Amino acid sequence: MSFRLYDTATRQIRDFLPVNPGKVGIYHCGLTVQGPPHVGHIRKEVVFDVLRRWLEYRGLEVTIVANVTDIDDKILNKSAAEGYPWWAWAYQNERALDAAYEILGCTPATYQPRATGHIPEMVELMQELLKRGHAYEGTDGSGDVYFDVRSWPDYGELSGQKIEEMEHAADADPRCKRDPRDFALWKGYKPHEPVTASWPTTFGRGRPGWHLECSAMAAKYLGEEFDIHGGGLDLRFPHHENELAQSRAAGQRFARYWMHNALVTQAGEKMSKSLGNSLLVSEVIRRIRPVELRYYLLAAHYRSNIEVSDESMAADAAAFRRLEGYVIRAAEFVPGVAPADKVPREFATAMDDDLSVPQALAVLFDSVRAGNSYLAADQRSEVARNLADVRAMLGVLGLDPLAEPWVGLDSVGSSGDRLRRVVEGLVDTLLEQRQEARKRKDFAAADALRDRLGELGIVVEDGPSGTRWELAD
Repeated sequence: MSFRLYDTATRQIRDFLPVNPGKVGIYHCGLTVQGPPHVGHIRKEVVFDVLRRWLEYRGLEVTIVANVTDIDDKILNKSAAEGYPWWAWAYQNERALDAAYEILGCTPATYQPRATGHIPEMVELMQELLKRGHAYEGTDGSGDVYFDVRSWPDYGELSGQKIEEMEHAADADPRCKRDPRDFALWKGYKPHEPVTASWPTTFGRGRPGWHLECSAMAAKYLGEEFDIHGGGLDLRFPHHENELAQSRAAGQRFARYWMHNALVTQAGEKMSKSLGNSLLVSEVIRRIRPVELRYYLLAAHYRSNIEVSDESMAADAAAFRRLEGYVIRAAEFVPGVAPADKVPREFATAMDDDLSVPQALAVLFDSVRAGNSYLAADQRSEVARNLADVRAMLGVLGLDPLAEPWVGLDSVGSSGDRLRRVVEGLVDTLLEQRQEARKRKDFAAADALRDRLGELGIVVEDGPSGTRWELAD
């Protein structure tokens, strides 16, 4: 095939040659479910959804594995602060994540494994690294196990760094390490942590380090060599660097290509919950429709940062409405036109060139301009041909307003069954957060959540049988 992709590891655009002809295996790192997703998280999902759609359009059978990290220091700390079981906290935010994926029209992954469901595979990988001399147990008897970065000569190859220039790994007490850059494969149980957040091993009770999880799950579902590993650019180091090192050190070939989408930033800073500047998906879709948010997140090239603002979102929402308006008018003029079997050649050339959506959109807008002129001239056959092309291009991007999940939907809360289920999930998540606030007697936060729902036209009623909600008249 003619598809070419920028490979972060080699820092060049390469011809895409899958491990198994006709098939593609993709692993991209999902969310650590410490909280609900913001638009920075969801950009990755939209990017990889478009990649999947394009590869399938090109006739390839695509398998996508996108994990959920449901055990982590941050999950334990945040759940403890809220007085909530860690596993319930993680599951609640996993539900919010799935709802955000669905509301933005992302095709579900082939499989979405949880870290806690793959402890045996992680222990097996860790034991292999110990046997090969690339890992060691901590010196204090804590049960910690570390990867020895200096035992692997190629450490740093993905991020292009030398060991001496790297930041120290901040995932465990450096006094137990041979080198402060060594990273934790396994974290021994600590008395202040819930015993349910640990598993028995020959090293004692403990839980996996973040990096070990993805290596074990990728190999289990895609094999020891697969096609594409990806995620946000902020994961390149240390997470993906460490995955690559430990998997290669264990004798696996691992990923052929590394694909990283750039960041969504605010005022030049990476979106982060710790900075308090995140834009939750559930909040953003109050201001623009989900389909418009999807357009916004894919309109820039995936390797370009997006500086998020209300103004830029509004501009892209207006751009999408121009496309949508033409499709609706043309479909009324020539009813029953299905998407074409093939997209225009110029569109395909752009998508084959490292998934260049901006150039593909330029082709799409040119087609819409031509279609509007055909409409003005009442050229029925030309409008039909043009509409078929436009719908085919929009379909590849997951933006066709006449196809699922957008058909018949005006905005959040309209009558489509699929979106209704998603909205119900998002409202239920906010109500759960409100209930947690009431349990900890944070009534100001609880009232703020109720008021926010009220602004959306949702009436919340508390009664003896619990809390219920309905749309205001």
